Amino acid sequence: MADADPTLVKPAQRSISNGRMALLFTVMLVTAAGNTAMQSVMPSIGTALQVDDVWISLAYSWSALLWVVCAPIWARRSDRRGRKAMMALGLVGFVVSMALCGAVLWAGLSGWITAFWALIAFAAARSLYGGFGSAAPPAVQAYVASRTPRAERTNALSLIASSFGLGTVIGPALAPLMVLPFMGLGLTGPFICFALLGLAALVVLRLRLPNDEPQFAARGLAATYSSGSGAPSDPGEAFDAAEETTGKDHGEPARLRWFEPRLRAWVLAGLIGGHAQAMVLGISGFLVLDRLSLRDSPAEGAGPVGLVLMSGAIATLLAQWGLIPRFNLGPRTATISGILVAAFGCAMLGAAQDLHTIALSYAFASLGFGLFRPGTTAGTSLAVSRAEQGQASGIVASVAGASFIYAPALGVWLYNIDDWLGFGLIVALCLTVAIFGWRGLASDASLTGERETFE
Repeated sequence: MADADPTLVKPAQRSISNGRMALLFTVMLVTAAGNTAMQSVMPSIGTALQVDDVWISLAYSWSALLWVVCAPIWARRSDRRGRKAMMALGLVGFVVSMALCGAVLWAGLSGWITAFWALIAFAAARSLYGGFGSAAPPAVQAYVASRTPRAERTNALSLIASSFGLGTVIGPALAPLMVLPFMGLGLTGPFICFALLGLAALVVLRLRLPNDEPQFAARGLAATYSSGSGAPSDPGEAFDAAEETTGKDHGEPARLRWFEPRLRAWVLAGLIGGHAQAMVLGISGFLVLDRLSLRDSPAEGAGPVGLVLMSGAIATLLAQWGLIPRFNLGPRTATISGILVAAFGCAMLGAAQDLHTIALSYAFASLGFGLFRPGTTAGTSLAVSRAEQGQASGIVASVAGASFIYAPALGVWLYNIDDWLGFGLIVALCLTVAIFGWRGLASDASLTGERETFE
């Protein structure tokens, strides 16, 4: 008997071409680089405006709150309207927010408006990123997760997460070079430059990523149009069709909640560990200015702060490009091991006094968080079905945003009272995640095994 056509036995696993992956990578890269470039200059801008550190941290809170609220909404909309549309919306939010933030801070530094109104206007402009920029990450994550088999999803999501890591290398590296002396831009130069880069990324996305808008409201069997070779014109459509015929409900999946049983452990781990990471990010720039005695010359602080952030970003890339794929770490292993390494690095950072030790300590902390974040992201993705990936990615983005509502300001406030109040709380949060994860997170074998042929 002739061998059966394998495409009739089991559809080929969906794959993402290198070109499309590069586009997705670019979307995440530009936003990450812009945000970390902003973080590297904001401590210096706050000092130049003579604004207390805690108010600089609080300026991000409204944006983070909007991110928590809006990310799940955009994620659900991406299931109906297409991932590309939501990625484009997120980039528009990023571009407009960065341009307006740069403009109002320039006005404050130039004396056109008072520091108080500059900070209020900055918070309002930044809220555009929280409200609309939050559309892009869930769409990118859902695009990748819905086209990746379960056993490979941790590595695939880690690759996308690493675009953030690479962005956090590029952003601080470029930020000091973008502190432009002409036109009076100075410390606001990185905002304008990255707004232009985001606009370029938006144009490339619109031109090069194929449209994926649903043509019909129903989730019925996808009609394929075969090519001359007999293969479907879009392999992804065949894969969708096969999934639809596995006996699963053809209706819209039920709305996911943060603390439903399948997700509860991963959400709690991501939320607690995310607060620890947000506190470290909030404190680090001000710590560099204090330990290196740069408060009286804030313009000189962009370089050392950028160097520290770069060291952390390189360590994050090592975790996501090296350790996770090299050792094939599953979600539980990556989460627990990562948060323990992060706790060690944060304890070192609290005691560091010179630039070398600060950079090394921050690198250890970032290495740990670079393992932890993809672990919780993949765990959340693997806990639900493929049809629920859009909602799951929205929850991941929402949890990440929730960590930045008040945690950076709280960390800076405690740090300004006493160094070890801030770092003591950070280490305690990390150890709490490790203990909880050891007891409550599902094993890697149960998560990454193919439970069914098509989830």
